[in-house]
Amino acid sequence: MTTTGRISQSAFDGSRLRVILLLDLYDGAQQQFLDAYEHMRNQVASVPGHISDQLCQSIENPSQWLITSEWESAPPFLAWVNSEEHVETVRPMHSCVRDTRSMRYSILRETSPAQRHASESATTGTQVAARVGDGVARHALTFTVKPGSESKVAEILAGYASPQAQVDDTTRLRRTSLFMHGNRVVRAVEVEGDLLVALRHVARQPEVRAVEEAINPYLEQDRDLSDPDSARVFFTRAALPSVHHVVAGRKEPADLRRHALYYPAKRGSGMELARLLAHQDEAAADDPKNPVYRSTVFQRDDIVVRLIDITGELDSDALASLGLKGPKKAAAMELLLDGAAIGVEGSLETERNINRLLSHADMMPVTDRSSADS
Repeated sequence: MTTTGRISQSAFDGSRLRVILLLDLYDGAQQQFLDAYEHMRNQVASVPGHISDQLCQSIENPSQWLITSEWESAPPFLAWVNSEEHVETVRPMHSCVRDTRSMRYSILRETSPAQRHASESATTGTQVAARVGDGVARHALTFTVKPGSESKVAEILAGYASPQAQVDDTTRLRRTSLFMHGNRVVRAVEVEGDLLVALRHVARQPEVRAVEEAINPYLEQDRDLSDPDSARVFFTRAALPSVHHVVAGRKEPADLRRHALYYPAKRGSGMELARLLAHQDEAAADDPKNPVYRSTVFQRDDIVVRLIDITGELDSDALASLGLKGPKKAAAMELLLDGAAIGVEGSLETERNINRLLSHADMMPVTDRSSADS
């Protein structure tokens, strides 16, 4: 199916993935880094979906290194990089590295010696279509707070002063949306330009640092943001990557409302649940009557969050709001969703349980700020 909407991001297009990690090492840390890399290389070699990796050193600056890896597709890489095993595997590298930058690319075209004289038609079968970007990078963080502290945490997170939106000539904070579901916090950001530059900019702002310090006593996972290793581990574990983003192929309505829906998956089913929602939102982009205009799916392990901009009330079309429009879609989600964790038991193919699911999945909005509010 070819949608009339615009898919600017997807982990589910089936293309192979190229991951590039740029590193700047501390002076004298090369051997320690090489030992840590050997350990990591041996670990990742057995990860399903991993094809190959390379370690390179700059011929111009010996402190600059590059690790590239190739994967069968994005899902197995995301499952690995978001795992606790990965956190522990790369930990020995932290003391060696002054700075890092990770980039991930779908492989669209490839030339090998055997293909140099092949016709274009002979190679197009393995190529995927280029996505049409909107210049915006999306990312989210999620973490839990101690039960009983939810209202205090919401008060702190809603009351801070917005940091300066313009980061530099090419990077701008466009929107921050923050929601809670029980004691789970989800903070989603939209950035025009360089996401990493924007995140580092935000982390340095005194108003943001004050908020982070204020919520520290309430976090279930201890952290010390003054300790680079503690901060790195916390934010690695809190990362909730965007795996799919689609916008309907029609003029943007003026009365859009933003909601976040929380879908806890059965153990090991998070990626498949995210894939199901992504395919549903692609179909919604083709339906002019569907109230969902824009959707971003975030997923880490068995946590799936779907951020949607819709017209009308959330419960005016519960199936569309949940991403379950169409025959047997509720039954498909039932196989993947941990209904007990969200307060729904029994078949999802009943109106009563659909409404219960929508009520429980709907996250509490804490703050939603666009750059115009800053």
